[in-house]
Amino acid sequence: MHVKAPSGIEVVRSPGGLASALDSVARATGATWIAQGAADADRLVVDEEGKVRVPPGNERYTLKRLWIEPEARELEYRRFCNGCLWPLCHIVYVRPHFVAAQWRAYQEVNEQFAEAILAAIGSKPGLVLLQDYHLGLCASVLRARRPDLSIIMFWHIPWPNREVFRTFPWRRELLEGLLACDLVGFHIQYHANNFLDTVAQELEAQIDHERFAIRRRGRKTFVRTYPISPDAAEISLAASEPWAARAADQIREQLGLGGVKIVLGVDRLDYTKGIPERMVAYKHLLETRPELRGQVSFIQIGVPSRVDLPEYQSLAATVEELAVRLNQRFGTAERPAIHLITRNLGFRDLIPYYVLADVAVVSALHDGMNLVAKEYVAAKVHLDGALVLSPFTGAARELDQAIQASPYDTEALAAAIGRALTMDPAERARRMRSMREVVAGQNIYDWARKILRDARRLHLVPGAPRPGASSR
Repeated sequence: MHVKAPSGIEVVRSPGGLASALDSVARATGATWIAQGAADADRLVVDEEGKVRVPPGNERYTLKRLWIEPEARELEYRRFCNGCLWPLCHIVYVRPHFVAAQWRAYQEVNEQFAEAILAAIGSKPGLVLLQDYHLGLCASVLRARRPDLSIIMFWHIPWPNREVFRTFPWRRELLEGLLACDLVGFHIQYHANNFLDTVAQELEAQIDHERFAIRRRGRKTFVRTYPISPDAAEISLAASEPWAARAADQIREQLGLGGVKIVLGVDRLDYTKGIPERMVAYKHLLETRPELRGQVSFIQIGVPSRVDLPEYQSLAATVEELAVRLNQRFGTAERPAIHLITRNLGFRDLIPYYVLADVAVVSALHDGMNLVAKEYVAAKVHLDGALVLSPFTGAARELDQAIQASPYDTEALAAAIGRALTMDPAERARRMRSMREVVAGQNIYDWARKILRDARRLHLVPGAPRPGASSR
């Protein structure tokens, strides 16, 4: 995004793992990326069509900005996507809010995105890759106007079981929107299976469990899994450079962390990430293993998120209170037990923290993948770290050499952190080497390549007949 700064307009790379991953794909493919404009300088850098070539000085792809009215953005993004679809799809016992006006705003914004996509494609054949739950209805609009388009949707968050999904008032409309796609992708098979089960319950459709396909009203939608990873090579290269080690040393000195082991958490301040559960487990660890007091410090990076929603305001207050209590009981002025950093950190800013940390804890209550786990592994080029990972993340299916522990089990999570801190160096290196091989073997380019490979195999190329399309 483009923001105003004292020195002029600056390009700020999103700290989110997904945005960084998709940026790498867009650079490699020369795509047109259509995204909402929200930063204060976004309008100042685009042409009359709302387009700008990026990144500056090394233009690789076109960024097309879509301007959504503030009221519509409030209802669609902040309220419906984050207050309804997000808790609906994450099983963390937060009740979704079902509000008809927000649903109508979601429909309207999806129509605006569809119009922008159609304008970008023109009359040419095209392959459209829709990203995530914000655009669940977009394919319906595209299909009605351009039946010849090849449309792929990647749903990055979990898909709930069919009983949970039944509570969603507009479930048929959302399913119809997704089935207007030729291919729907998920991170893991469990979520793909949930989607197939949901369609079977809610719609009159033929489910082909052998080919993972759905036939409805004369057309076929394929369902596949593609576990996403970050650009592991870029992260490893950055972590290997001298500046990263210098920056890590500076952080250690600034925070007074000389001679202690460091536990790291990196998350948006989101109730799905299990941050309070992690902090309570750390408290239990210090209570039950007093020899670790003063010998370990916890850095929790909590990027502010959705700060206008009550659930997120409550979470931020809880995390702040837990940090204060931890430091009152176990810390000193010179050496706090926990350092809570609640500001946005860019990609380059995060690398030194990954380099510095002896242990990273990913304790998400429910997560489609979780790229922080993989980013940490990619950054440990010297094999000098251990990963504690929630089994309720998609990443846990791949990173089987992480120490897995449920965030709902305080004692087990505390024990896992303690084990990671005291693990034999040879075992730590063996585990990290194995995980690095997994992450390197499934980077962001492999993710995109597999999707496009399947698109070719299924004949989802511009201008080709769509599989399962009616011959009439």
